[in-house]
Amino acid sequence: MPWMGFLTNDIAIDLGTANTLVYVKGQGIVLNEPSVVAVDKRSNKVLAIGIAAKEMLGRTPYEISAIRPLKDGVIADFEVSEKMLADFIRRVVKHRYLMKPRIIISVPSGITEVEKRAVRDSAENAGAREVFLLAEPMAAAIGVGLPVDQPSGSMIIDVGGGTTEIAVIALNGIVNNTSIRIAGDELDDAIIMYLKKNYNLLIGERTAEEIKCKIGSAYPLEKEDSMEVKGRDLVAGVPKTMKVTSGQIREALAETVTSIVEAVRQALEQTPPELASDILDRGIIMTGGGALLRGLDKRLRQETNLPVIVADDPLTCVVRGAGRCLENLPQYSKVLSKSRRD
Repeated sequence: MPWMGFLTNDIAIDLGTANTLVYVKGQGIVLNEPSVVAVDKRSNKVLAIGIAAKEMLGRTPYEISAIRPLKDGVIADFEVSEKMLADFIRRVVKHRYLMKPRIIISVPSGITEVEKRAVRDSAENAGAREVFLLAEPMAAAIGVGLPVDQPSGSMIIDVGGGTTEIAVIALNGIVNNTSIRIAGDELDDAIIMYLKKNYNLLIGERTAEEIKCKIGSAYPLEKEDSMEVKGRDLVAGVPKTMKVTSGQIREALAETVTSIVEAVRQALEQTPPELASDILDRGIIMTGGGALLRGLDKRLRQETNLPVIVADDPLTCVVRGAGRCLENLPQYSKVLSKSRRD
């Protein structure tokens, strides 16, 4: 029925631990907001979602809590996730009288059946007619424009907020994948722990993220940098300002970065030799927000002796890939898993 196309607003969602991005068929990416919800503890009412809620992180009075409903790439708080999804869907699907949208949602490749069901249920309760799940590394590969249906292998590393996905893709399938729950959030935690342990300075999540983005690195920089950090002195109990350098932050991140490097090594060890030679020619493609950590590509290049390429606009690769599947469902049907009610 050709008219069906006019009456639905199909959407693709990259439901991330740190950010949620939404792609509407025929329009492209229309929403990119932090995955944060502010809730009034007394009445359980949602006060703010997205950017407005992120502003409140670490600053809320006792009766308001700013929640990140996703942890390690999967739904940790079902009710809040549902409210967040419903809000984002409502913002992008303008016409209420249309049919409910079909939704493609990207999920970590290491997700369990129970976690898949949670994603599907929350999307259906939030107003989806049909839900398709797409593995994040596959979505990233499609978003970058890799020929996923070819027999030649491609390796993708998607470093998100909650998970790092490392996958070798060929013939519309994931040949081998390593999904570790170490990514951007762990890098932030490492900075918090380092400053607490070594300098008795307590900082919040948002400050840690800011430090990581401004002066964080995984490899010595040509020009080392520094910045002022404000936090609380744990000994005196008063606010305190301190100068930290990119060298100190690199030391703070070292262990977490090494875990990611090790996971890449393991993934390469498990790759069939024929596909390994393809990766030698093509290199490894990095996507996700974590790919923006300075020097991570250099560090991987040094450790693996393979070419490592950071994708253009790595933050949107996954949602662009999911969007591409949405625009051409028949072509990409093999990579989508239709989730039905059991």
